[in-house]
Amino acid sequence: MVKITDVARHAGVSPSTVSYVLSGKRSISEETRRRVGESIRELGYRPHAGARALASNRSNVLALVIPLRSGIHVPVVMQFAVSVVTTARRHDHDVLLLTQEEGEEGLRRVAGSSLVDALIVMDVQMRDARIPLLRTLDRPAVLIGFPAESAGLTCIDLDFKAAGEVCVDHLADFGHRCVGLIGSPSEVYERETGFAQRTADGFMAAARRYGLTSTLHPCEATPDAARAMVATLLDEHPDLTGVVVHNEPIVAPIVDAFRRAGRRVPDDLSVVAICPDELAEHAELPLTSVAIPAEEVGKRAVELLMEKLDGHEVPEATLLPPRLTQRASTAPHVNEV
Repeated sequence: MVKITDVARHAGVSPSTVSYVLSGKRSISEETRRRVGESIRELGYRPHAGARALASNRSNVLALVIPLRSGIHVPVVMQFAVSVVTTARRHDHDVLLLTQEEGEEGLRRVAGSSLVDALIVMDVQMRDARIPLLRTLDRPAVLIGFPAESAGLTCIDLDFKAAGEVCVDHLADFGHRCVGLIGSPSEVYERETGFAQRTADGFMAAARRYGLTSTLHPCEATPDAARAMVATLLDEHPDLTGVVVHNEPIVAPIVDAFRRAGRRVPDDLSVVAICPDELAEHAELPLTSVAIPAEEVGKRAVELLMEKLDGHEVPEATLLPPRLTQRASTAPHVNEV
């Protein structure tokens, strides 16, 4: 096993200088830092995790706060979590996953201990009760999601408002005049969860801009609820020709329910989904979709946190623009004569 003394000998410096390069506790010349870095890479030296933590006064652990509330689609949430974990490991950090709904008390408990260096917080609500506490913690934090008031916080997410708008843009460009949004379960909207609320706001704003007839319906994430929703939509809006689905578990059941109701996709009705690419690509009928960039968001959230831990300034808001991919589920609307 390569020791710190081996690195020092190879670089022609003292072991304490190598330690200072690793911990950053003292100012070291750029030339010495470069030489030590080259020796570390050439010899394959890896500092002992416990010793490194003591030297840097860090735990090298991040907290990922994901309260698994009702109405949340866990498989997509776990895509974010996997990206956070794998990116953190590339930065020599581990991740403590917190899924219990503890609100402010959970944040206070974790931040008040020496368990973690920083926090990534998910499932952000528009008026999230955790926000005032996050502003006062002595631990850096990054939010995956945006509350209504995000000034002074570091937030990153897909621009869900723009995603809702892009879906309507696509349907309007194809000549659809009556469109509907089938959204998340009702409790997600009741909590004013940011991603759901912003998608709905973007959808309705774009529909008004085009002068379209529009409707928004929360839907439980079950096939039975999907079938009931399709029946309700067609009863209330028999001229419906375009639908946006922002509820991953029922994307396929919704398409099947429209087919059973006599509406062929895309001949009679166009469907756009807001969902991960793999779900849209591998559907029985490949779906036009706006991608949920879970991997990119998770990766960039960790990178923002690493910058904050190193004392660097980072942007408060990072909004990823939506990317719509047209597939087989949308087509121009043909007016019947």
